[in-house]
Amino acid sequence: MVEERTTDGRRIAELLASELDGREDGALEGVSVTDADRNVEPSADGARAYDLVAGTEADRIARVFVHPDRLRLEFERGQELAAETATNLELRVRPKASQPPKTLVFVESGAAVKRATDVVDAVVADG
Repeated sequence: MVEERTTDGRRIAELLASELDGREDGALEGVSVTDADRNVEPSADGARAYDLVAGTEADRIARVFVHPDRLRLEFERGQELAAETATNLELRVRPKASQPPKTLVFVESGAAVKRATDVVDAVVADG
């Protein structure tokens, strides 16, 4: 049996958006995908695909960027919790030295989307 692994950044971003939009339970109920760029083309530096907000657009949780072989979540809120949760779920994480600082979580396959959703859930549930 051949297993296909989704490693296209744009497709992974679509899967994540579908997973978040489809969840109507717990903390994820209020999470929305906003400002989506439907024509986004992956780039080596990452091209912004959409934002994740909780409640209102003023409460942005993270921005999603697509690369040719993965997606990158830039958490603007709950950085420490995002890093801890993602690490525990075996997702690659690194801090971003910016003002304000951000936490980067890399999602390198379609199979990792559920784990990325769990990271978003933890950040939103923490408030």
